[in-house]
Amino acid sequence: MRRLLAVSLVSGLTVAALSGVASAEPGGDPGTFADDGNTAHAVDGADRLMADPTADILAAPGDQFHRLDVTTAFGLHFVSYSRTHHDLPVVGGDVVVVTDGAGDVRYTQTGQSEVLDLDVRADVTASAAAGTAADDTGGRVTSAPELVVLAWDDPVLAWETVVTGRTDDGLPTLTHVFTDATDGDVITRYDRTRAGTGNTWYNGRGGTVQFGTTSSGGSYVMRDPARPNLSCARQGSSPYTDADDTWGNATGSDLVTACVDAMYAAGQQWDMLADWLDRDGINGNGGGYPLYVGLSAQNAYWNGSSATFGRAPGGQLVPLDVVAHELGHGIFQTTPGGSGGGNETGGLNEGTGDIFGALTEWYDAQPATTGNDAPDYLVGERADFLIRNMPDPGALGDPDCWSTAIPGTEVHAAAGPINHWFYLTAEGTAAGGPGKPGSTTCDGSTLTGIGIEDAGKIWMGALLGKNSGWTYAQARRAALNFAASTPVFATCAEYDAAKAAFDAVSVPGGSDPACTKAGRDFAVSVDPGNGRVDAGDDLTATVATTTVAGAAQSLTLSAATSSSAITASVSPGTVTSGGTATLTVGTTSGTPDGEYTVTVTATGTTGTKTAEFDLTVGTVTGPVVVFSDDFSTDKGWTVNSGGGDTATAGQWQRGDPAQTTYLGTVLQRGDCASESQCLVTGPAAGSDAGGHDVDNGVTTATSPAIALPAGASAELTLSAYLAHLNNSGSTDHLRISVVTGAGTVVLQTFTGAATDRAAAWSDHAYDLSAYAGQTVRIVVTAADAGSASLVEAAVDDVTVTSG
Repeated sequence: MRRLLAVSLVSGLTVAALSGVASAEPGGDPGTFADDGNTAHAVDGADRLMADPTADILAAPGDQFHRLDVTTAFGLHFVSYSRTHHDLPVVGGDVVVVTDGAGDVRYTQTGQSEVLDLDVRADVTASAAAGTAADDTGGRVTSAPELVVLAWDDPVLAWETVVTGRTDDGLPTLTHVFTDATDGDVITRYDRTRAGTGNTWYNGRGGTVQFGTTSSGGSYVMRDPARPNLSCARQGSSPYTDADDTWGNATGSDLVTACVDAMYAAGQQWDMLADWLDRDGINGNGGGYPLYVGLSAQNAYWNGSSATFGRAPGGQLVPLDVVAHELGHGIFQTTPGGSGGGNETGGLNEGTGDIFGALTEWYDAQPATTGNDAPDYLVGERADFLIRNMPDPGALGDPDCWSTAIPGTEVHAAAGPINHWFYLTAEGTAAGGPGKPGSTTCDGSTLTGIGIEDAGKIWMGALLGKNSGWTYAQARRAALNFAASTPVFATCAEYDAAKAAFDAVSVPGGSDPACTKAGRDFAVSVDPGNGRVDAGDDLTATVATTTVAGAAQSLTLSAATSSSAITASVSPGTVTSGGTATLTVGTTSGTPDGEYTVTVTATGTTGTKTAEFDLTVGTVTGPVVVFSDDFSTDKGWTVNSGGGDTATAGQWQRGDPAQTTYLGTVLQRGDCASESQCLVTGPAAGSDAGGHDVDNGVTTATSPAIALPAGASAELTLSAYLAHLNNSGSTDHLRISVVTGAGTVVLQTFTGAATDRAAAWSDHAYDLSAYAGQTVRIVVTAADAGSASLVEAAVDDVTVTSG
């Protein structure tokens, strides 16, 4: 049996090895170690050796040794020591003394190859070494470099700098960079964070996934260094180890493969909590819990400090939702009120596990192909062990609706109503594609969901207001209090959706809190949005903010440049929405000719918005992009800027559109011409194809100001579509216009007709040369001007070039 014991450090084991004779005063009390009765003897024998080291220790004048720990395995005791040389840590100078139970030394190990004899005065400064390390890795220096002796090869004086970063796959790195303290060159580096590659059974069968592992003594341990306390082992054992950091064999019976899937699932849940729910780790304080596999039962459990997983008909019981479910109990336990309570509390606890399982699956978003765990609202189905159906709890015999019988219902069944509530809050009653089959309600209502991320925020907020002995009625109040109060939700839309879903599953209200939020939002733009200077010149532009909805809010303004060759600042740095500031962009005589981008960021109570300013320095051959918008960020388009829009639905929005169809005709595409967002008339799908199309009038969107350089040709290009059913007519349209100081000029009008017209992206170009030297704006108009027409439109990739 292998045991790792924490031991007291021994300092002052000073070695004077000028003639090979050393003396020291070993510290520590060998009687401190109980273990099997032999550890104390082992430590005493090892300490005596290090006080008078033998030649194979390669001790030098000025060396000191410090005991670290003791590991017992195979009848031996491995006592490890670190080394310093003239008070500098010696990397590679560590020693392991191996003794038997009587404390007799069997052998010693050291990574050092020669006795140290070097100057310990550095010629290179710590700050210079830090800069070199950051440049070498592209990461961020986390602490001051430490002067060390690097003794892995020929001993050398070096600066050790720790740098954090991320791989191309987004995995965290923690790299130690060693820089020569004499000439400043990088000697070597190593990464303490290991992205282990595992052969998966559930998450793309036959393929691999990555998860955090720790390098240790030339091998790897299934312990995630970026997620404290998260590890995986066979039940009753220490975390798995592996020689090459490639784990498992992608079979459902292999326990190492089970740990691969468990570690991957826990990592995805951890990231989901951070990215979606503003929570640091499973316990909320940056910590997680150990995972164990190999339970000889068709089950899994949480014991208050770890999660253990057994077998299932489809393999080991470690698909994404089951792992996240068990760790969800850890979240329930570590929020206010803990886990104490009766069956109703237990049902809410079980439902919390199911909710976090669904959240993790949708965050991970695996494709719906063979071997993957595509997102849904079922629990355990990937292991052929379906235990919960959130859209339809009754399909598995669990109650769909709350009743006075719930407090006496078995806890897993008692999760039915909260699971049903969560699905309805997230997705509503209508079917929404794969994994979203639709649902019914207990009161016959029809609901529209707000999306799983926002539904998850509401439930996390409810948990943070939880009390001991939590009931459904108390959970309802906690959730609605959160939704009504949090600034994350600018309006009462999320509150209304959660309240309607609680009503729909018959959870009693009594004294619901009121939601009195007015919608609050703001916008930011730069006017003009572009400009040109010669190297050495400066220019200014106006940063305009507006209150789009609700009350005004304080905004903090800042500017960032695409290159250090230019500078940018905003003054004042704080305004109230509706106010303006001045953007100043500067160049030097050495700024190269070319195109640069300045990004202005405005941060307020309800979020962050950005606007861009495009700068041309000097003379650039070929067409110059003076404005470009793929709508992946908010560049300051204004809806209904003139105040004359009449549409009652389907107004222009920047968003990620959901596809709508009617009898096979695609009216709103589920994609954009590029990226994932575009300008679209009501991006949501709604309960039917006509739920968010343009209705009863006109909607307009106007670009920010665009300055066209004088004396050069200019061109506008964009992608667009107009779609409608055969109830349309020639008065329905999509129109592209340009607005100048002299008025509005229509560039093109796409008109409707009495025929089905499916949405299809097409590219268009317009000559703007007549407006060179002027500041213009682009206006897009969509109109439902007929009677009972179904009209959709979208615009993307708007680009204006000059020259």
